[in-house]
Amino acid sequence: MTTFKTQHSAIGRRFVRAALFAFLFLVSFSPAARADIHVDITRGNVEPIPVAIPDFFGSGGNTAQYGHDIAQVVTNDLVRSGLFSAVDPHAFVQDADSLLVAPKFADWRVLNAQALVVGKISAESDGRLKVEFRLWDVFSEQQMTGLAYFTIPTNWRRVAHIVADAIYKRITGEDGYFDTRIVYIAENGPDTHRIKRLAIMDQDGENNRILSDGRALVLTPRFSPTMQEITYMAYYNNKPRVYLFNIDNGRQEVLGDFANMTFAPRFSPDGNRVIFGLSQNGNSNIYTMDLRTRHVQELTNSPSINSAPCFSPDGQYITFESDRGGSQQIYTMRANGSDVQRISFGGGHYGTPVWSPRGDLIAFTKLDSGHFYIGVMHPDGSGERQLVESFHAEGPTWAPNGRVLMYFKESPAGPGGRDTVTKLYSVDLTGYNEREIATPTDASDPAWSPLLP
Repeated sequence: MTTFKTQHSAIGRRFVRAALFAFLFLVSFSPAARADIHVDITRGNVEPIPVAIPDFFGSGGNTAQYGHDIAQVVTNDLVRSGLFSAVDPHAFVQDADSLLVAPKFADWRVLNAQALVVGKISAESDGRLKVEFRLWDVFSEQQMTGLAYFTIPTNWRRVAHIVADAIYKRITGEDGYFDTRIVYIAENGPDTHRIKRLAIMDQDGENNRILSDGRALVLTPRFSPTMQEITYMAYYNNKPRVYLFNIDNGRQEVLGDFANMTFAPRFSPDGNRVIFGLSQNGNSNIYTMDLRTRHVQELTNSPSINSAPCFSPDGQYITFESDRGGSQQIYTMRANGSDVQRISFGGGHYGTPVWSPRGDLIAFTKLDSGHFYIGVMHPDGSGERQLVESFHAEGPTWAPNGRVLMYFKESPAGPGGRDTVTKLYSVDLTGYNEREIATPTDASDPAWSPLLP
């Protein structure tokens, strides 16, 4: 059975998220006023929509700087999605102040801008910022949506991600994924003495924080689908122990000691259970634990290695990897362990299956003829597609809208390729938009959060 690489780190430092206050401003428009800009993100190679995003107008103090920074983050989020292209700001013919009066649509059409984002930042008497924006269809000269948010100044970046999500959803019809975070393993040092620590960042690589000191080994973290909490496995005195860690308040809780755990646990969709594999007498089987009662239930019982389980988003099914058929392949079964079905039949070995939040696809890692692939297939095994090929690519994790994957790639480095470099990447389901996610150090084993509350 092929064993894919697993990284380690430790939980440590407390991380506290500042509160965000937001409210709806102008979201209800009559059907006649709706514009016609729309992009079908299910197509193979989508032609990006040109969007112009001037600096948001600032009405005194530091608001002009916030207006510039927010517009830049919104632009970067949309462009990284692969569905939008940014109109060159040097070609803009209106400044932020005059745009608030009325956009000169003819001038923006000359620049081939199909969408125009106009924003304003103002300081409230209580110290908060008010962030407003409007999205315009340039060719129909219709407003598509408008929103306003109140937030403390230190949360300006999060507001920018929320604005980008609103634009993305209005044009694509799909939920955005920009207001999310990534937990991952931060790595540094030579391969012979690699230090691996747990870290967290925004989905665009900003606001990096280290959560552990690196003194203990921690297996791949997994996000809860219902709250800002992760489950992970740490080795203390060479014995694995499963923990829950609340990212918002830094509290951690021991779930139990599992001497023969074979894969880091994952949450059930309702957040009330975790699922994992345990090895005994040369075999590995899949178990669940109820987080409320700590009751453990065995789901598989076969003379083989069954590991890497993951629930479907409705909680009715589980996908996992197993060598019960003679080689490492992907299977599905009902949540009670019945009706086991093999779904991977291509060449090579399959592992690390992860069910999409939409329920329509399962992502996986594949090793075939010395090459690693990140791919997707339907839950019945049909429609298999390879999105990424690499020297070593592994660990797919889904964005909460089910349209983008993040994973890590390991590449040879140094004299004679004796060392390695490990980086995070994202790719959309078309496979055409692969991008590196910059991190301060090497990085592996990402886990994508749900949308922030």
